[in-house]
Amino acid sequence: MNAGFPHRLDPYWRPRPTCIGPYRRWLIDKGSLTRRLQIRCARFNVAEITQHWAHPLPDESRLLHLRRGAKAWIREVKLRNGETDLVFARSILPRASLNGPWRKLRTLGGRPLGAVLFGDARVKRFPLSFCKLSERHPIARRIGRHGLWARRSVFMRNGRAILVTEVFLPGLMQI
Repeated sequence: MNAGFPHRLDPYWRPRPTCIGPYRRWLIDKGSLTRRLQIRCARFNVAEITQHWAHPLPDESRLLHLRRGAKAWIREVKLRNGETDLVFARSILPRASLNGPWRKLRTLGGRPLGAVLFGDARVKRFPLSFCKLSERHPIARRIGRHGLWARRSVFMRNGRAILVTEVFLPGLMQI
């Protein structure tokens, strides 16, 4: 693993999931989550929640080596099967990443980011890290639910990084 992207930069994230429940296979799969959902869901869609410039969470900033107070392009979406929410996804794109080979990612709208990341052989994915969201975790507060499993990893292309966090929602167990 590249020393620039360690698994643990805060007390929440771990290099291995402790989960032995039904989400484990979803959590540890290293392929494209988007593609896996598209195969299993007849009515797969991406529902955009927000896309805007904002301050990432402190651990996200540290992981991406952003200077203190730096803003990044934050995109939050739900991956769905029809009206059923399956995954909450949060992507952090530093300004430098949007000036490089991924400059068009700001205009994804309702298109899946996973198709871009896994459709380009030049993209390197760093190891996954895992978290069971406590009620104090900022993402759990953001989505209004805790006790859910999440994973995240950094994707890199030409020295430009993107952090992707995926939270597995209860609707996932329905497919």
